[in-house]
Amino acid sequence: MHLIKLILALVALGIVGSQTATARPQLGAQGAEGEPNRMQQWLLPSPDFATTPHALLFRPPGDGPFRLAVIAHASTQNVLRRAQMPQPEYRALAGWLVARGFAVLVPERPGHGATGGKYQEDQGGCDEADYARAGRATADVIAASVGLVRKQPFIRQDGMVVIGHSAGAWGALALASEDPRDIAVIIAFAPGRGGHANDFPNQVCAPHTLVAAAGAFGKAARVKVTWLVAANDSYFSPALSKQLADAFRDAGGQVDFRTLPAYGGEGHWLPETEGGVKSAASELDRALKPRSPNAASKR
Repeated sequence: MHLIKLILALVALGIVGSQTATARPQLGAQGAEGEPNRMQQWLLPSPDFATTPHALLFRPPGDGPFRLAVIAHASTQNVLRRAQMPQPEYRALAGWLVARGFAVLVPERPGHGATGGKYQEDQGGCDEADYARAGRATADVIAASVGLVRKQPFIRQDGMVVIGHSAGAWGALALASEDPRDIAVIIAFAPGRGGHANDFPNQVCAPHTLVAAAGAFGKAARVKVTWLVAANDSYFSPALSKQLADAFRDAGGQVDFRTLPAYGGEGHWLPETEGGVKSAASELDRALKPRSPNAASKR
């Protein structure tokens, strides 16, 4: 059984997402909708039953049902920085998607900010980093977070889109092994882990290990990935990103690799800003267009 179907089955059985005898907070919507775009706080299931992830949900007007888009945020190995991270919002990207008819979920993964709890996607030390394990752990958390929301009557059961950023995008690559009926589109902004090794730009921990892990994800991939990286990304440069995308493709995955124009002083943060989303809009539109199953760009 594929990961997302397993999570949905656990939600239905009450094993994941239920209130326990330890007075776990009630999952689901928390309070009224607000602005922009009917923004609403939610609490979600997690693979770690002791941790209840926070999330934002944005929706178009009306009752739906809407296609669901999930935005998976960036991360860091630094414990203090993770603890101090504000709740991810991606308001500009969420607004762009809402305008196109999507309900947008932005979950905060365990080990970050207000959600807290155990950091489940730890890659280990720089030289011995286990990038494949970290990516799969991120994928598990993303899959768990969507289970409750997908059961809501205002959400369509088909056509889900996963958009990842940095470590979140790395987890999205691991999700490419899912059934295309569960995930229709994956868009990965600068996927990777280990960037800015020792806080130095353009330095990556164990890059050969990262390339090998990208190949491992590509070998199992069933969903096509649109891979986007800014020309001035100093975490995962276009050159390294293309090596990763090529490894993913050569192992059997479908990938449409695109280099975006340089953005601001650091292109890695492009998807977090309104100007960055505008600069990527044409590629996002391209990725979301219906395509024939065998269509694949080699660019």
